[in-house]
Amino acid sequence: MTTLSNCAAPLSFLRRKTAAFHPSRRCFSTRTARQFSRSVTYSPNRRRPSSCCSSAVTKNDAVAATPPPESEIRVRIVVVVGEGSVSPLKSAPWYDVMLHTAKRLKWVDEGYEMEVYTDNACRDENAITHQFHHDLRQADILLVVAVSDQESIKSIQSCSQDVANIVCFDSSPSLPNKLGGSLVQTKAVKESEEVAKSVNEAWSRHNSDDIRFCLLVIVNAYVKPVPVLKNLRAKGFSTLSCMVKNCGPQILNCLLDDNCRKALQCLNNCSPVDQVCNYKCIASYESRELEEFSLCVLQKHNCLELDAKIPDKPFVAPMARFREVELDHETAEDLFVGWLGRLEWSWRVVAGQNPAYDQFPCQYQLFYRGRAKGSLWYEPVFQVRTLDGDLVWRRRRYRVKRGTRPGTFYFSVLDNGVVSNEMWTIVDVADDLGWGLFHYHGAARVAGQSYTGAVLVSPTGAYPDESQLGKVGSALEKCSIKEWEVFDVDNCSCENPPLDLPEDSRLHSKLSVESLEDSSASV
Repeated sequence: MTTLSNCAAPLSFLRRKTAAFHPSRRCFSTRTARQFSRSVTYSPNRRRPSSCCSSAVTKNDAVAATPPPESEIRVRIVVVVGEGSVSPLKSAPWYDVMLHTAKRLKWVDEGYEMEVYTDNACRDENAITHQFHHDLRQADILLVVAVSDQESIKSIQSCSQDVANIVCFDSSPSLPNKLGGSLVQTKAVKESEEVAKSVNEAWSRHNSDDIRFCLLVIVNAYVKPVPVLKNLRAKGFSTLSCMVKNCGPQILNCLLDDNCRKALQCLNNCSPVDQVCNYKCIASYESRELEEFSLCVLQKHNCLELDAKIPDKPFVAPMARFREVELDHETAEDLFVGWLGRLEWSWRVVAGQNPAYDQFPCQYQLFYRGRAKGSLWYEPVFQVRTLDGDLVWRRRRYRVKRGTRPGTFYFSVLDNGVVSNEMWTIVDVADDLGWGLFHYHGAARVAGQSYTGAVLVSPTGAYPDESQLGKVGSALEKCSIKEWEVFDVDNCSCENPPLDLPEDSRLHSKLSVESLEDSSASV
């Protein structure tokens, strides 16, 4: 299920040709979104003046005569959160959420510096306050979250006048919002509307991936290009020419098919790199015509000229031993096969970390060996509540190959016309197979998308026994995932899942699930 298909980017070129098939863009209703959409044009590499409350200018603040290469431009972000404020992420403190976000930004680029303060730093007079003012003088972006104290607001207003990009959420309406050095009252342009829409929709989903995504979108638009957001920068006429030259019949067939046309309309309203929005459209309106469209435009001809890489961070090591014995490849494969044979499935997903791919209801995992020697297959089966309100089952089929270390695997799948390649790691599995944690890194190369995630699994879809939660927490820490980042999967109404297997499938090689305690598998 952790795959990606993204047909959104080429649709902007079709929009003018097929206006009848595309609805007008939605207006976004919140005050923040309206303010963002009034900002200025795309302006990467713009650096703000180096002044704040203090007029002192150091050598480091001086503007270099020759601008450095983009790769050497550092990105400096300052975050101010309300003292004691609580986030919607399982009530985790906003301060802790933002500290973790700072760490996750380093996975994208070591040159991203994000400093986090509570609003006490705005009004107290101590060493922390002076450091806050110093960091603010250097900041490209100021993010303000859950600040309502009037003294703090006045201080932020006074000290942030020269910060080029100011973004405020869940805070006083008297705080300014700026993009690209201009206040939000500036007349809107197309590029800033796209930035506003992406940021607003991502923030409203309240998860750690989308909080980081908000900041990356602003960096990409107003500080320097972000490689993982390359898909936001369209190729123009070359993309349209590639599509028309190579994929005319597939485009026409898609526009004539009701589901494929709905998928295009839906994708056209998503940012090209908003994986949550994109995959919801794909899973809602799957069709043969959509697969053929994506296969031609993206996979076969790469009309977007994209080349996403599988992320190499965070590094997650596989479990080294199972039942006090060094893990080998055969046993690791058996751990994936899990409960299949004793039950109709290998595992059920309890909770997941990735908001695009791990949030679907009723997720069943089927791992089995194929007829050929050494072959292993993975078929996730899951429900989708479509955007039209229907509840449908979906299924994918991955080829699985062993990695260099036991407990690591390479996955590949053709998902709605786009190939995704992934690296999976068995982080931990209980001796009685009562639970497991699997982590993955992946990329849909020609769609320009990369991603990471993790799933907590058990035989029943219920959380492990309370006595195991400490071990689960330790496994999450190995993935650099906080407990408040994962969200529970809805396993309440999962009648009649399509769990059939190929007749020539084989199961375990070394493990036996028949002798396991009934309590682990009882529903």
